[in-house]
Amino acid sequence: MGIFDEIKLSFRNGSYLTRLIYVNITLWVLVRLVFVGYSLSGVDGSWLLSWLALPASFELFLSRPWSIVSFMFLHFELLHILFNMLWLYWFGKIFLEYHSQQKLLSLYIFGGLAGGLAFLAAYNGLPIFKDRLVTSELIGASASVIAVVLASAVYVPNHLINLAFIGPVRIKWIALISVILYVINLSGDNAGGNFAHIGGALWGWIYMSQLKMGRNLTGRFDRLVDMVFSWFKLKRKLKIKYSSPNPDYDYNRNKKQQQNDVNQVLDKIGKSGYESLTFEEREILFKMGQKK
Repeated sequence: MGIFDEIKLSFRNGSYLTRLIYVNITLWVLVRLVFVGYSLSGVDGSWLLSWLALPASFELFLSRPWSIVSFMFLHFELLHILFNMLWLYWFGKIFLEYHSQQKLLSLYIFGGLAGGLAFLAAYNGLPIFKDRLVTSELIGASASVIAVVLASAVYVPNHLINLAFIGPVRIKWIALISVILYVINLSGDNAGGNFAHIGGALWGWIYMSQLKMGRNLTGRFDRLVDMVFSWFKLKRKLKIKYSSPNPDYDYNRNKKQQQNDVNQVLDKIGKSGYESLTFEEREILFKMGQKK
């Protein structure tokens, strides 16, 4: 199996956390490659970033409405994407210890939307940004990532993370210090980015506070994502055709695969509850019950 086949398999079978990281990295690589091509040909490639970034001007945003989603997957500098993806991986893993993949994806998307709206509101509502309104843009997954951080901190505030040169630290302090730094830096050069961070953090806090009280603010979106991904999985499986001269081998292989599927579903129920199951996973349980 080649490296690209392994990447495709990892993306296809990985968690939503893995897929989010892959999407961010893939878009970063593509954007940088395009910039290399434009640079070598002597052409300015900055239009691509502007096309995908979220503009501060509300009028420009109306001409590029997709940017309210595309910006949260878009990076340019290496350190920017590196730190964002590391934070997403660390805190995403903590989040998935207690909640479903659908909730993680919803938190990422809606955290980014909240950050984008906070950015637009600040630049269009505060007079201090009047001179920078047309030229300012927002890129990066920071608002989405900090939403995951805050949500995790609200749910398990005393969860310990070992930091280099510091030692074990409760994630509630990491979240609190991050928010304080964002507020302090509102007067700095990246004021718009910090408004976006605060918007994402606020969403993470609201989302998890409501979820702890039994109200899932993104329940409909969770179910929509679940339905779409289940449909794609089912469609892909229907295209698979097996042909083997040994029926016993096929039978044993399929039986082993079915048992593995059941074990995975039971593990997921134990970790995230029955509600976290996809339509396909519930079908697996139903078929298992029919055979008994």
